Amino acid sequence: MPTPGTEPRRGAPPVDTAESPADIVHHHEPHAEAPTPAVKRAVVSKKPAASTPVVETAPVKLDEVKRGADLAFKSATGLSAGLIVTIVGFIAVFLLALAVPALGRNNANFLTSNEWDLGSKFSFGISGLMWTTVFSSIIAMMIAVPIAIGVALLITHYAKGALSNTIGFMVDLLAAVPSVVYGLWGLRVLGPVLVPVGEFLSKILGWIPIFKPGLLPSPGTVFTASTVLAIMILPIVTSISRDVFAQTPRDNIEAAWALGATKTEMIRTAVIPYGRSGVTAAAMLGLGRALGETVAVMIILSTVQELDFSIFGGGETFAARIANGAGELDSADKTGAYIAAGLVLFVLTFVVNAVARTLANAGKVKA
Repeated sequence: MPTPGTEPRRGAPPVDTAESPADIVHHHEPHAEAPTPAVKRAVVSKKPAASTPVVETAPVKLDEVKRGADLAFKSATGLSAGLIVTIVGFIAVFLLALAVPALGRNNANFLTSNEWDLGSKFSFGISGLMWTTVFSSIIAMMIAVPIAIGVALLITHYAKGALSNTIGFMVDLLAAVPSVVYGLWGLRVLGPVLVPVGEFLSKILGWIPIFKPGLLPSPGTVFTASTVLAIMILPIVTSISRDVFAQTPRDNIEAAWALGATKTEMIRTAVIPYGRSGVTAAAMLGLGRALGETVAVMIILSTVQELDFSIFGGGETFAARIANGAGELDSADKTGAYIAAGLVLFVLTFVVNAVARTLANAGKVKA
């Protein structure tokens, strides 16, 4: 029956709805011919012709190449680290081998005595050397670290463009000045300028032992030497702190701005906490530099026989004592005495670096 709503054309043959699609195609295309078996084989077959040679290439083993390069790089880095550890170990063994015989013949307490007589008595101690070395370095850190942090923040978050680059260049230029120049400048120029400051502090705070007049009005005091040391370590602390502050994640800074913080509050809450570990490591590196400084301190400090606890007194550091006594290294015992002092300085520097690494790792703030 015809579909409802439609009527067959008049005179048209009735449509048989039972026919299959194949029969309909056969009806309307009576002249189409089925492909021959030969044509079917040509279409279905995808094999290359017998005359075309098949070239097979071996795959490139990229994993093996990468594995070999990684192994070579790992071996090189491990060799470098092992070489450094070996050198440090050889230095420690050398110092111990020469210091132990002299310590065995020492007629004074090495750690508590301030006597240094390598003649007939052969007695030497390091209490005065230890006090002057550590005391002057700590004062230098107290002066240098706050200034270095302020300069680093100025370069990274306040000064822009040419001004920032100029300030950074001038600070880095301080590291290129030789130690002997710092020493001569500190003794002849800076020292006389600091004498009135020392006299003023001594007059007000003289009742405190570390502020007693000492050698005033002489410029060769621990105060002058510490100020020069502060200037010398300023480029190290500033450079590292500047790099750490510049790496503060932008998300931390934007979060502080979004909460309505001022620039000072943003620096206090976002920049300084992120860079705390880096600044600590920079300060400890500067302390190690101050502990080992030789020429500048040797030129500035006035040598005294008695242990003076005043900041305005004189003294000698480990490095200065070894440099001053270089002409006495004419026997194994005398050499061993100075090597023993160098061994203490070596251990002291090693401890400072270890503490710096511990504090830096403990103070890291995750971005």
